[in-house]
Amino acid sequence: MLAKIFIFDTTLRDGEQSPGAALNIEEKVQIAHHLAKLNVDVIEAGFPISSPGDFEAVSRIAKEVEGPEICGLSRALEPDITRCWEAIKHSQKPRIHTFVGTSDIHIKGILRKNREEVLKMAVDAVSYARSLCKIVEFSPMDATRTDLAYLYDVIEATIAAGASIINIPDTVGYAIPEVFARLILHIKGNVPNSHKAVFSVHCHNDLGMAVANSLAALKNGARQVECAINGFGERAGNASLEEVVMAIQTRRGYFCNEYTDINVKEIYPISRLTSRLMGIAVPPNKAIVGANAFAHSSGIHQDGYIKNRQTFEIIKPEDIGVPADAEERLPLSSRSGRKGLNERLRELGYKLSPEELIKFYDLYFSPLADKKKEVHDADLEAIMQNEMRLVSDAYILEGVQTLSGSLTIPTATVRLKRNGEIFCEAASGDGPVDAAYKAIDRITGITAELTDYNIQAVTHGKDAIGEVTVKISSNGQVAVGHGASTDIIEASAKAYVNAINKLLVAQKFTEPA
Repeated sequence: MLAKIFIFDTTLRDGEQSPGAALNIEEKVQIAHHLAKLNVDVIEAGFPISSPGDFEAVSRIAKEVEGPEICGLSRALEPDITRCWEAIKHSQKPRIHTFVGTSDIHIKGILRKNREEVLKMAVDAVSYARSLCKIVEFSPMDATRTDLAYLYDVIEATIAAGASIINIPDTVGYAIPEVFARLILHIKGNVPNSHKAVFSVHCHNDLGMAVANSLAALKNGARQVECAINGFGERAGNASLEEVVMAIQTRRGYFCNEYTDINVKEIYPISRLTSRLMGIAVPPNKAIVGANAFAHSSGIHQDGYIKNRQTFEIIKPEDIGVPADAEERLPLSSRSGRKGLNERLRELGYKLSPEELIKFYDLYFSPLADKKKEVHDADLEAIMQNEMRLVSDAYILEGVQTLSGSLTIPTATVRLKRNGEIFCEAASGDGPVDAAYKAIDRITGITAELTDYNIQAVTHGKDAIGEVTVKISSNGQVAVGHGASTDIIEASAKAYVNAINKLLVAQKFTEPA
């Protein structure tokens, strides 16, 4: 009998807790829409009580994203659960996920309570959540370090209180696959009402076994996996969604009864989108979605691949949405029209209104095509991510001019436009980029600390677009900005302005609701 494995995506909650990650509300909504295209079963959209911005993001996702269940996280506290419900209640399929630490380490070290008090907290939380929402999930946090008898009691009591999903978290990545699989088996065998709940697993990757532990649990009765795009998450991250899904699909002989409903062709596009928006690069050797995942450099490997792809390739790159020959089939240049451009954008997953297409073509594509012999997919994606999502009152870079060299003091003159008004300032600095950033600070009135700066070519050749990613912080707010241009200084200025605009948006949500 076939058994569906439910994919619970926590990219927007646990994934965003990756050190250095920063997403604004619009970016979270954008990722959520793409997760719906990926056809995940559940989107854990955030932790609504944690901040006004997170509440707004979860609420927007609940109202706008159709298909998956929209889940919010809450501690086992009534104000948390109330706030969570207020954020997700507009979803067609809402879910409350509540949790409390159950290991003695957490009970004594964090909660400063005893086991009986924590058990009551768990039951009361589930009961209250169930009074608001039909679907309630409960997690005994740090389950893999919890006393087994006590863990059985907590699970039995929370199922009785109304939890229909019980998640077993390996919160600190402590588990070993064989032991974790046995834990799932023992829970199902020792909790009398276990048949009334779906069992889920949420594995962290501290010892590099998050995916292995998740897959082992599936063979012993777990039916939901909590995972994240690119394995993003706290510390060493979560189980990687793409690895879990493709392991099940590729090893059908082993997972003969298990399947997912994931649209695997969206795996690569959403991996790139999430990486770009979070400002966290995917390691080249990352399984499934890394730049080297389908590269063959050894002579023996190349020879075998040319003769028969299956000699050294167990997954076809096109199956997970890696672009194949689109650029050869429809090359874009200065002679290309809007129809050809729109068709390519559609292939890349972007749907533009007629007005947006005109803006894209006239302001971004046409000037770039005049500079380059050919415009590549990566160029288009860089423009889409860096230029087309500005808020209405954003600063727009009108121009930047710099003077630098070993025999002069670097200076920059920057021209910005906001709400139709032009601003111009000049400044000097340690280099042309530093000078440009100081001029931007003078115009915007925001003095931000630059915590990360990265530049890379997104296409090949001397006329390649350079994409700059910056990370800035100001008054406790963190923002990631992107800028793309064939001119590195211009790309740097665009990235900084992009990050400043995100800080301005974030400031709207710094005051408590």
